[in-house]
Amino acid sequence: MAAESESCNCSAWAANDPSGVLSPHSFNRRAVRHDDVSLRITHCGVCYADVQWTRNLHHDSVYPLVPGHEIAGVVTEVGSDVKGFKPGDHVAVGTYINSCRDCDNCNNLLENHCSNFVFTFNGVDTDGTVTKGGYSTHIVVHERYCYKIPDGYPLDKAAPLACAGITVYTPMIRHNMNQPGKSLGVIGLGGLGHMAVKFGKAFGLNVTVLSTSESKRDEAINLLGADNFVVSSDKNQMEFLKNSLDFIVDTASGDHPFDPYLALLKVRGTMALVGFPGEIRVHPATLNLGARTLSGSVVGGTKDTQEMINFCAANRIYPNVEVIKIDYINEALERLVNRDVKYRFVIDIESSFK
Repeated sequence: MAAESESCNCSAWAANDPSGVLSPHSFNRRAVRHDDVSLRITHCGVCYADVQWTRNLHHDSVYPLVPGHEIAGVVTEVGSDVKGFKPGDHVAVGTYINSCRDCDNCNNLLENHCSNFVFTFNGVDTDGTVTKGGYSTHIVVHERYCYKIPDGYPLDKAAPLACAGITVYTPMIRHNMNQPGKSLGVIGLGGLGHMAVKFGKAFGLNVTVLSTSESKRDEAINLLGADNFVVSSDKNQMEFLKNSLDFIVDTASGDHPFDPYLALLKVRGTMALVGFPGEIRVHPATLNLGARTLSGSVVGGTKDTQEMINFCAANRIYPNVEVIKIDYINEALERLVNRDVKYRFVIDIESSFK
């Protein structure tokens, strides 16, 4: 085992079975190709996807599994044909590291909808290898799926933008939720929800947080700057809010009713779903009688992702993070399951592997 570790060029932590428990691991990354960027990973955000695949909740996990798709780091090497990056650049890598680059979606820079896109971890790349994510010391990716982090933007804050940030930014831009003076409701106040609040305020919206827990009122208003807070289980509060919101971003993944939230929208209002509840049940009248729209969304294409990172840097939008070392990751994943984090764990990879 020692000899095997010495021959490998990348140190990591991996899950070895559906228990999801992570432990030290080593493997080989590919050599840099003519169109590749290699980066030393400094930070990696912790997403609920890491829980799902380390514990084989989708029944397709390939072990040993190295999770992590919110990656930030520093370029160490570029291929001979790479023009957009150079050693020393601060960069991010998100939820996918390849796509066909030839379909309509890829040609329209919607690579996240390519039928052959490759997940950053537990995906199968074009060479047949199983991808391994950011709980590791470095990664090699095609330059198309690498994003510049503007000078001065903290790398620990940049990492969550690569999934949590783009997941809510994409539908907000797609549905014109960047019109100052309009009203936005945000369902859920976790890693995604707190970013939706921050984007909403940066866009000049009047933001209402909708939560099942009264205990989140103070953080929603005083910490994140929301304008209003409504307990969604309180029928009187929900009744008062009916027909008042232009937009809603629904970040809740647990099963929840949709009609009460859709009823909060004005005529022709839009609700964007970015979570994955077990099912969606909506009475047709809730949509039809108000000409309302219920839309789905998942992460974003390369153009939108770079635009979002630039927007965050220009407007000083920073995720709220709790930085940890890699040896705390099993406790952190358990805390994530129990919703005990404000609002994103970020692993200090650089310090963890010294």
